[in-house]
Amino acid sequence: MSTAVKLQEVRIKDIEVTSDSITAHLVDGRVVSVPLAWSWRLSEATPKHRAHFEIIGDGQGVHWPEIDEDISAEGKLYGIPAKKPRKVSK
Repeated sequence: MSTAVKLQEVRIKDIEVTSDSITAHLVDGRVVSVPLAWSWRLSEATPKHRAHFEIIGDGQGVHWPEIDEDISAEGKLYGIPAKKPRKVSK
């Protein structure tokens, strides 16, 4: 017996960023939350900048224009924390 499974595309309906978490409300009803530290840009941003975002690509991602941060829906669901770039010593 074979079973066909249709994977539903992960899409973000809304997002919330608090002082310690990033929470995505998905179109299919799931809610996914990760620590704010997973995005060093968001963790270093002001609350005002965290609150100004655009859902892009019909929910495939979120963009924060003032801090040039992008998070994809799939990355949010399956991803790993963003690594902060190393500072080069002179």
